[in-house]
Amino acid sequence: MDWLTDPQVWMALATLTALEIVLGIDNLLFISILASKLPQEQQSKARKLGLSLAVLSRIALLMSLAWIVKLTNPLFTVAGMEISGRDIIMIGGGLFLIGKATYEIHERLEGAEGHASAKIQPKLSAVLIQIMILDVVFALDSVITAVGMANQLWVMVTAVLLSVGIMLLAADSIAGFADRHPTVKMLALSFLILIGVALLGEGFDQHIPKGYIYFAMAFSVGVEMLNIKARKKTEPVQLHKPYAEEAKA
Repeated sequence: MDWLTDPQVWMALATLTALEIVLGIDNLLFISILASKLPQEQQSKARKLGLSLAVLSRIALLMSLAWIVKLTNPLFTVAGMEISGRDIIMIGGGLFLIGKATYEIHERLEGAEGHASAKIQPKLSAVLIQIMILDVVFALDSVITAVGMANQLWVMVTAVLLSVGIMLLAADSIAGFADRHPTVKMLALSFLILIGVALLGEGFDQHIPKGYIYFAMAFSVGVEMLNIKARKKTEPVQLHKPYAEEAKA
């Protein structure tokens, strides 16, 4: 029960939950947009099934990755360095987060508005299949982030469940805040790059204390809150949305 008095555990839970909420807004958005393609009587069913699939896919991925990172026996050697299953997950996950965050930043700033929505087929079976596929894609970054930020599986699962619950209760408010302050979304994506670098270090046996990562994130968020307060009347930049109600040409 030492975790009850360990401030780093609670810091990991709070930070990870907040990050999962910011990263999960898009997940709720694309589920809503996918469902809106269906007839009115099927939309509620599609939304509920989509959210259930999102939670289940995240927890399943968390459990599988949390198990794999315990595999520390060397599988092969590269340039005199022993590589285990854990190292492969850490290195691959780090590269994925860096690449995914960079791609998302480009999409938000220079991507075509609503380009992904135009590919959605308006059938319940097609929508559910696309939700399942996109759930995995959306879940990968949040799951790898959880593995990179927390050591205990219960912390990762609790953060995912808390974030989904909070988003369900306050989805409109959270999405509205993110729309009014798009720099928060960019900051979250930059955090993914930071976590990706930390995972790469772990994969190459270069441990970066998580306390440094938490401090860097907290400091950045503090500076951004001051920026938001100081620039209330400034018109924010409008980020592009891959999934939009109406795809623009």
